[in-house]
Amino acid sequence: MTEYDRAENSSDISMDGDRPATGVGRYRLLADWGVIAEDKLREANDSAVARGLALETVLTRDYHVPRHALLKALSELYRCPYVEYDERLPIPPELISGLDGDRLSLSRWFPIIKDGDTAVIAVNDPCDRAVLSEIKEFIGAKKYEIRVALEDDIQWFIRDFLHTKPGYLIGTERTGLAFWRNTMAHWRTRLACYRNDLARARTNLAFLRWGLGTVALSDALMRAQKFHVPVYLYWGMMLTGFSLVIFGLFGYTKIRRARMSPPGQQTLVEVTSAVLNFLENYHFIENTGTVVHTKQTMLARLGDFLAGHCTILYPLPASRERTQLARERNVLAGQRTVAACYRTIYARARTGLAFIRTGVSFLGLALG
Repeated sequence: MTEYDRAENSSDISMDGDRPATGVGRYRLLADWGVIAEDKLREANDSAVARGLALETVLTRDYHVPRHALLKALSELYRCPYVEYDERLPIPPELISGLDGDRLSLSRWFPIIKDGDTAVIAVNDPCDRAVLSEIKEFIGAKKYEIRVALEDDIQWFIRDFLHTKPGYLIGTERTGLAFWRNTMAHWRTRLACYRNDLARARTNLAFLRWGLGTVALSDALMRAQKFHVPVYLYWGMMLTGFSLVIFGLFGYTKIRRARMSPPGQQTLVEVTSAVLNFLENYHFIENTGTVVHTKQTMLARLGDFLAGHCTILYPLPASRERTQLARERNVLAGQRTVAACYRTIYARARTGLAFIRTGVSFLGLALG
């Protein structure tokens, strides 16, 4: 006897009266296991009915019942394996071709695997005879294997795999492309930090040129002796010029030595801390489940804080990688934006220094 026939002909679950396949009865095992009190379970059911939500949704959101506990209870109740939403499932296009997403949403089932002549179906209520008949009508297979799933998981399957025509990018293909885009985003962030360091180097060179110009102007004034200015002012200008030369040369050589290395750590720290300041105010992520361990360096500690806003190793529901990758791309985009702001500041500084150099040059020509 197939899993389909066993579910359809099962006499272990009452189909009449206080049917355990609906309402509180589906999750009474949770009270038996001590996961939630009986009165809280009934309270959650009343809240779900009043708000027009599924009981499982209220239990997970408002009463913080773990999803795996709900799935285990349903699996024990219906005596069949459970399945969770997984965007990486290689669902063949022919299995979902011609299916109506609205119908599946109402009936709460979705085909997930085709293994030879066996079709594996995710069903929210495996004891619903109408649903089982509907599966047999729309899914042509010799054998059927029924797996219980939460209603939210089935809705995610429908939205993920039926949002476009069968044969186009679905599931694992889009996830692979998301990983690729994130890799490219990482590289763009690194390159933005490189450009930041190079902009800083150019600014230091501008200081160096300004210092050389000041030294040259001071020397020209001392040689010309056209102005009766105290000698200490000339030497003051000379000292200022040499100070600017040393400052600019030191900053440039520091970056020049690291040109074949990753971006300067201080640059990454500044960019990352600025992004964190933005994320804490505008990018709210609740219950990430990320455990942060104290690291030795400032950059490593800042990187740990970013984990709550980007990649989460064990997201809930399981395998929703694209959502986490999208958050991570937001973080990387924020870092590049902050780096661009820094480059703009450096560019404005270089523009101002260029005007000063131009003025000094004209003054040198006039005095010469």
